[in-house]
Amino acid sequence: MNVKKMWANLAVEDVERTNKFYTTLGFKPNGPHSSKELVSFFFGDDNFIMHFFLKDSLQPAMKGDLADLKKGNEIIFTLAAQSKAEADAWADEIKVAGGTLVSQPEEFGPGYYGFVFSDPDGHKFNVFFMEGMK
Repeated sequence: MNVKKMWANLAVEDVERTNKFYTTLGFKPNGPHSSKELVSFFFGDDNFIMHFFLKDSLQPAMKGDLADLKKGNEIIFTLAAQSKAEADAWADEIKVAGGTLVSQPEEFGPGYYGFVFSDPDGHKFNVFFMEGMK
């Protein structure tokens, strides 16, 4: 396989709410890929793309049931922080934007620091700082 690009497609209840959440956190919109049924953002230096589709639009393409995020997890994405202070600042920004901190920022081993949050639809992210990571 010679894969040129990979992106994520996630289901949401409310595209407008999702757009507001990720815009408030400062993620760059992937403008040409937005509509009433979809909002898209770039993540990280290499511009990983996440599309957020209305559940009813994504369900048929999945050829199966969507995960119930109130009962379990589909995946956890990791966002790399450059310092403990940056991770702490992101925790505050996430709360203000309407996200939920699943765990508080904490050290969880020598040189490891971070927390888990979920967006308004329950998609989980791990904010992670590791000593020596660039």
